[in-house]
Amino acid sequence: MNAPAPLRTVVCGTNFGRLYIDAVRRHPGFTLAGLLSTGSSHSRELAERHGVPCYTSPDGLPADVDAAVVAVPAAVMGGQGSELARTLLARGVHVLQEHPLHPDELSESLRTARKAGRQFQVNTHYPHVAPVREFIEAARRLRRLQRVLFVDAAAPVHVLAPLIDILARALGGTRPWRLGDPVPPTEDVVAAAKGEAPLSLLHGAIAGAPLTLRVHNQIHPGDRDNHSLFWHRVAVGTEGGVLTLADTHGPVLWHPRIHSPRDSGHRLVFTPGTGAESLRLPASAVLGQAGPPPRISDIFSELWPEAIGEALDGFAAAVAEGGDPLRSAQQDLAVFALWRELMERLGPPELIRPPTPEPLAPDVLAAPGADALAEPAASGPGATARPAPAPPGDPARPHAADLSDYNEAAEFFDLGAREHTARTGPAVVACLSGIDPRNGPLVDVGAGSGLVTRQVAAAYPDCRVIAAEPAAGMRALLTGRVGDDPGLAQRVTVLPHAAERLLEPGVLPDRLCGVVICGVLGHLDPDLRRDLLRGLAERLAPGAPIVVELTGMREPMRMAPTLLRHAELGEQRYEWWMSGRPDGPDRMRLDTEWRVLRGGEPVRTVREQYRWYTLELEQLARESGLRLTPPPAPHAAGVPYLGTLTAPGDGAVTT
Repeated sequence: MNAPAPLRTVVCGTNFGRLYIDAVRRHPGFTLAGLLSTGSSHSRELAERHGVPCYTSPDGLPADVDAAVVAVPAAVMGGQGSELARTLLARGVHVLQEHPLHPDELSESLRTARKAGRQFQVNTHYPHVAPVREFIEAARRLRRLQRVLFVDAAAPVHVLAPLIDILARALGGTRPWRLGDPVPPTEDVVAAAKGEAPLSLLHGAIAGAPLTLRVHNQIHPGDRDNHSLFWHRVAVGTEGGVLTLADTHGPVLWHPRIHSPRDSGHRLVFTPGTGAESLRLPASAVLGQAGPPPRISDIFSELWPEAIGEALDGFAAAVAEGGDPLRSAQQDLAVFALWRELMERLGPPELIRPPTPEPLAPDVLAAPGADALAEPAASGPGATARPAPAPPGDPARPHAADLSDYNEAAEFFDLGAREHTARTGPAVVACLSGIDPRNGPLVDVGAGSGLVTRQVAAAYPDCRVIAAEPAAGMRALLTGRVGDDPGLAQRVTVLPHAAERLLEPGVLPDRLCGVVICGVLGHLDPDLRRDLLRGLAERLAPGAPIVVELTGMREPMRMAPTLLRHAELGEQRYEWWMSGRPDGPDRMRLDTEWRVLRGGEPVRTVREQYRWYTLELEQLARESGLRLTPPPAPHAAGVPYLGTLTAPGDGAVTT
C-alpha cells in the first residue's frame, strides 16, 4: 500500500509561525506550499528564503493547497486567526490552529470543518514537549496503580490553556471539575510583602481530584513571553509518592512516599530489612531524561520544533482517517470551557513593565569548589545510567561522540545496510581505481560487518586488507564473513581498534595503498577526524586515495521518526527507525530503533543512540588540508556524500 502524498501546506503567520515553517519542511507528511501573511518585508524574505510564494489573502491561494497552519492570534487574543481558519476550512483546506481559542470560536470552527468535510485541530503545543509527554505518560501509569490524592499546579496566565490540557491528558479528562474564586492575601500579608503579590491562588477540583492552582497573573502588554516568572509546574500526589513536572522543559521527578514502619516498641525503623524494604528506594529519581538537561537555546532549536512535529503527526493522522472533527474534539471543548471559567474567575491580569530580567547560571548558586553542573550518579527506578568518562589511554574511544557502540543492534545491521552498501560499494571500488597493492595493504576504518570490505577485496584480488572494527558485535559478523570465504581469509586481517588507536605505533604499517572510511567520520570530534585523516595521508603512497562517505545531514536539524528499512525473516518483520535532533551547533543526536514484530504485534525493541557531527566533504578537505575529488562517472550522481581525498600535489583537483 502506497503512503499518502504529502499535504501541500500553507503556514499563516511568520512570528511563532517560523517554527511551524521549519517543522512542515522537515515532516515527511507535509510539503511547504507557501506563506500567508500581511505581506511584510520579513514575510516576503522568509518566503523567498524557503523558495515558496508569499500570499496576502486566502483568495489568492491555489486550488491544490491541502492544509494550513494558522499561527495567528485568535479573536480571544485580539486577532483574526479563527476567522481566517474558518475561511480556509470553507475553501476545503484542513486547518491546524495555534492556541488559545474561546470555546465558542472552537465550536464554530469545528462545525465549519464538519460541514466542509475537513479536519480542524487546535494545537496547545506544550503537551507535546518531550518532558511534558514523559510526565503525562508517567501520570497515566501512576493512575493505573493508585488513586490521585491531590494536584498542585502553576503556570503563567498566557499559557493557562495548555496547563489545563496537560492536566486533562495526565488525569484522563477534566470532569468532574469545579473552581473556586482566587484567595486574596490578607492585609498584613500584603504589607509584609511590600504590596507585591505576583501569584493568584485558587482551589478547585479536576477529574475528581483536589486541585491547588497558582497563576502568575501579570503580563507585559508588549512582551508577554519574556516576563513570566516560571512555566508549567505540576505535582500529582498518590499514596505511593509524588510525580512532579518541575518545568515545562523538564525534568520529571519521582519522590517515593517516605514511610517507615515501627518496631515492637513503637520506634521508627531506620534501616532496610524485613518489613522495611521501601527504605531501600532512592529518595528521588529523574524519569526519562538521558544526559544533561537541555540548554535554553535547545528549547527553541530542539524541544519546541520536536513538539510541533508531534502535533503535525496527530494532524496528519486525523486527515488520513477523515473522521468527524467535532466528535474527536470533545476533550478540547472541555479544556477550553474550563480555561474560560478560570480566566473569568482570575479577572484581567495585572499589566507590568519590569526591566529586562537577568537569568542566572547554576554555578553562581553552587558552594565554593562545587561543580554545579555535575550529574548525580544514576540509581533506582527511572534513573538513567550514563557511561563514565574513559580514562587516559583507555581504548574505548575517548574522543568519539557515540553514546552507544553498535553492539546492541549488530544482529540487525546487515538487514538495514545491505541495500545501501550494494549501491555505495561499487562507487567505493571505483574511487580506489589505480591503487597499487605493492605499496602496502588497504585499510578499512570502521569496517562494520564487512559488507563494503568484501566488495573491495573482491575487486582487488591482489590487495591485502586491514579491516578495523572496535564493536565486538559487529566484529563477530566481520570475522565470520571473512572466515567463510577462503580468498578473503588469506588476505583480510581484522583488528579491534577504534579510529583513534590506528595511529598508535605498531598498529598500521608505514606504507598503505589506500584507505576506506565509510560512515565513521561523523562520530569523531573535529580534532580527532583531522588528526586521523592527516596521519593516514602521511602513510599513503603517492597518489593513493582516502575514500570517505558521510551522510546528507549538513546541519543540525530535527528528524521525525522515519522508517528507513524493513525486512521479513520467517514469521517476523524487522523495522529500522531513526529520528534525530540537534545536540549542539554542529552535532546531532541520532536515535535508532529496531522493532521486531510478529503478526503485527511487537516482540521486542532494540534502541541505540549516537552523536553525529554534521559536516560536508568540502569541510573535511579544508580541515585536513587534503584535496577532494568526486566519484568517477557514472557513480557521482548516485552517491553525493562519497568522495576521495588525496595529498596536495597528487594530481587531484580541489572541489
